[in-house]
Amino acid sequence: METAIGIMGSRGFLRGLFAPFEALSSRRTLTFELTKRDILGRYRGASFGLLWSLFSPFLMLLIYTFAFGFVFKSKWPHEVGGDHPYAIILYMGLIVHGFFSECLTRAPTLVTSNTNLVKRVVFPLEILPWSVMLSGLFHVGMNLLVFAVLRLAMEHTLCLSMLWLPVVFLPLLPLALGVCWFFASFGVYLRDVSQITGVLSTAMLFVSSAMVPVSSLPPDYRMLFEINPLTFIIDQARTVALAGYAPDFAGLALYALVALVFMYVGYAWFMLTRRGFADVL
Repeated sequence: METAIGIMGSRGFLRGLFAPFEALSSRRTLTFELTKRDILGRYRGASFGLLWSLFSPFLMLLIYTFAFGFVFKSKWPHEVGGDHPYAIILYMGLIVHGFFSECLTRAPTLVTSNTNLVKRVVFPLEILPWSVMLSGLFHVGMNLLVFAVLRLAMEHTLCLSMLWLPVVFLPLLPLALGVCWFFASFGVYLRDVSQITGVLSTAMLFVSSAMVPVSSLPPDYRMLFEINPLTFIIDQARTVALAGYAPDFAGLALYALVALVFMYVGYAWFMLTRRGFADVL
């Protein structure tokens, strides 16, 4: 009897451990269809279609480069990697922030914009954040393609260490999923959350190393930038894509561990609160 209970307990533990990843196993087809619909739906009706996934980041880069590079005369200190064009340094930071920002700002309306799915008892609402995250990864790929072309055009070279970029981005994925599950739930019960996430996203851009290296800041302000979860990933992305070095594996492993804990808590919160979604909507 005790053995049977132990086996059932172990199975229950394993089932709970892999539950957040069912979107990639038993519900893989549904997840990818939702992701495909999300990506294509964004550009549906546009004359250039999916090409806007390349045009948009390039136009955004031009605006930021003009504003900070020409108007404000921003310069990246040479001692912290400023031997590259400012546009390229800036763009890598924008790629990381853009991915996280997409997940953050879209999360509050994930459930409320799919009320027809909420009414279906059998539909797994918990896979919706996966479609947003995977859609964001698609745009990261497009942005990195623009980055590679831009660097070839401006510096006529690419670092082989860029192949480490998937490893650098990997710890950010569970963090993004956790954020999606938390804010998707909050967005059902508190509709004002969608207004807050836009402001929070902008704050995370400017209070990170996307715009300025943390080492060049006064000591009193560095902590504010260092606790931003995007700062470490941005720095590591620049390390492998621009400096040509391998990433900090120990730092990435610790980051991934914390992100996974946050993801599981976010998933548990979403599953606990989803019982009341239909009543509220």
